[in-house]
Amino acid sequence: MSTAVSTPSTPTFDRGRAVTKSLLGWGVVAGPFYLVVGLAQALLVPGFDLSRHALSLLLLGPFGWIQAVNLCLSGLMVLAAAVGFARVMPRRANGWAGTFLGIYGLSLFAAAIFPPDPMGGFPVGGTDATTASTSGLLHMAAGAVGFVSLAVAAVVIGVWLRRSGRRAVAIVSWIAAAVIVLGFMGGAALALVPAGVGLLWLAVVAGWAWLLVASLTAYRLAPSPDC
Repeated sequence: MSTAVSTPSTPTFDRGRAVTKSLLGWGVVAGPFYLVVGLAQALLVPGFDLSRHALSLLLLGPFGWIQAVNLCLSGLMVLAAAVGFARVMPRRANGWAGTFLGIYGLSLFAAAIFPPDPMGGFPVGGTDATTASTSGLLHMAAGAVGFVSLAVAAVVIGVWLRRSGRRAVAIVSWIAAAVIVLGFMGGAALALVPAGVGLLWLAVVAGWAWLLVASLTAYRLAPSPDC
């Protein structure tokens, strides 16, 4: 009589799940990367005043290429996160979330390609624009489309997080969506005064902070590649 010998099952590695988690990880990194690079420039570039100038003005002047690279690399990270959310979310919602988050990522590229007009005495030695140029208008349009798209993505992803049992993060997502839109609108309307710059900063920080929290939560919800 033969005796069957059982062998322990060997865990398998799901490459697709690993890719999804990796993509979501870029959403965690994007905001801190953008803000650290931007703030470093703000502290080192002569004539730049955080209380009077939005970070987008760093695109002007001889070191503008640094902020352009910052925007493009951050945009790539956002696009990666968009694909990650599309992969981890249920089919009925993943298209909307991935699309709107992807539009935000593309808007960062557009903002880098079309710099704003000089204002508030920056860059040093330049002249403030009295009328908006084509590049300045396209920069503002990129910002408007980008911030609205980011807010819509926050609402859609918030609904998914609520259904996934992450009620607190869902509420944070919806609050962030409102702060992003209202902050950008107020900042655009008051762009020439410190209060407007502060509102723009609020919209930017709220957007990046939300992406970090949402990406980290989605990363934890994503199935483990070891199965």
